[in-house]
Amino acid sequence: MYYPRSFLKFILLGFLLVSLPLVYALAELILSLDRLSSQAGTEVLQAAQAGRTSRLMFEQTATLERIARQHLILEDNLLLEDYAHVREDFRVAARELASLPLEPSQIAALNDLADQENRLYQSLTSPKRTPEIATQIVDGYAKLVDGTREATAATNQLTQHAIERLQETASRGREKWFWFGLATVAIAIALAIVFAVLIARPIRQLDQAIRQMGTADFTHAIRVSGPQDLRYVGQRLEWLRARLSELEQQQTRFLRHVSHELKTPLTAVREGAELLRDNVGGKLNSEQQDIVRIVRENTLQLQKLIEDLLAYHQTRAMEPVTLGPIALSDVVARVLREQKLAALARMISFDTKLKPALIIGDAEKIRTVVDNLVSNAIKYSPRSGAIELRVSTEASNAILDVVDEGPGVALDDRERIFDSFYQGPAPAEGRVKGSGLGLAIAREYAVVHGGRIELLQRSDGKHGAWFRLSLPLAAGAFSVKSAAAKPVTLAGIK
Repeated sequence: MYYPRSFLKFILLGFLLVSLPLVYALAELILSLDRLSSQAGTEVLQAAQAGRTSRLMFEQTATLERIARQHLILEDNLLLEDYAHVREDFRVAARELASLPLEPSQIAALNDLADQENRLYQSLTSPKRTPEIATQIVDGYAKLVDGTREATAATNQLTQHAIERLQETASRGREKWFWFGLATVAIAIALAIVFAVLIARPIRQLDQAIRQMGTADFTHAIRVSGPQDLRYVGQRLEWLRARLSELEQQQTRFLRHVSHELKTPLTAVREGAELLRDNVGGKLNSEQQDIVRIVRENTLQLQKLIEDLLAYHQTRAMEPVTLGPIALSDVVARVLREQKLAALARMISFDTKLKPALIIGDAEKIRTVVDNLVSNAIKYSPRSGAIELRVSTEASNAILDVVDEGPGVALDDRERIFDSFYQGPAPAEGRVKGSGLGLAIAREYAVVHGGRIELLQRSDGKHGAWFRLSLPLAAGAFSVKSAAAKPVTLAGIK
């Protein structure tokens, strides 16, 4: 496909090509109207000329009859001179009328009238004229007048024929222009659609490239077709994508190196704190135990922060080979077993209703999502509280609802709860504050799997947060009938 150098020139070219059929149709319409107007003028002029000439012939024929009768009575040769002048005008009028587009029968009748008048003139000027011949001359002129009257009536039909021809021409023109207009509009619309697609394609490619980089997806090369200026923009975006990909790789390597360098001394500090807490170096008094506890809790918090930071920067590193069928209810049961001790420490119970729901994804990352939601619910639940977990299917999605009895999420925090490093109010009972990455990581993993995490408003009027995880069901799982849900208590989780 040929593209001009400039996108503006390409738009102008498209506008010109789309306008050409319409301009051609307009020009053809003007020419057709001009031809119809010319034809109408010619037809009207000929009809008017035929009517005028035929009336003139009738008057001249009547004059010839009158002069002939006077000559037969008076025998005055001066009357023959007047007859000759009128006769010449009669013959000129007959020739003019014959030059018009008359019917062949009408032209033959005019020729007969001219021949009849010529025979009568020969008889009128003959020196040997008997009374019988004079009577024949009078009867002949009477017939000549009647024949001229009939010719005049016949030529009046020329106007009617002209009107009929104009109506026929106009009817053919309307039919022709109806189909011609449809064809022209169809061609213009087809060209408009083609150019709209060609114009929208590079813009759509640019929009897709920008959206791709906006989601931090730097794995696919950016290619933009179209005019040279848009291709240049695409090349600059490709350069930007490559640069951002390189920077992201450098950032990932830097974080890995930093985390490795931090983990070694951090592990030594934590182990030292553990040894001091176990009184390996000697029995500690209460103040020293408080110091050791503070050191231990902060080392645990720092280690969790490092692990969450690494996990967050690997949220888009899911490889296709790790994908497989996952039973979401089994993942939830596994997470509850892993969180059993944390829940027992605060006397928290789980109320579960787990229906079969099969999805496709990375089992470890789905476990991380569920673990972050459950651990977040445990962290903010009051002592002896209950956490409700429900797995169900809705349309083409598997749904996991996690509802706790904690303080809930403030209205000001609802829009920011999934932001990276955002931390809401500290949990009650002095628990260690999180890193602010748990929900952010969970949301990223859910998006990678084609799903989403939402914070819903509880409709029962109670306190607590309600998180909903939606993930696409595996192909073929839509028709699988869900088994009856059975409540699972914490004691039933082994």
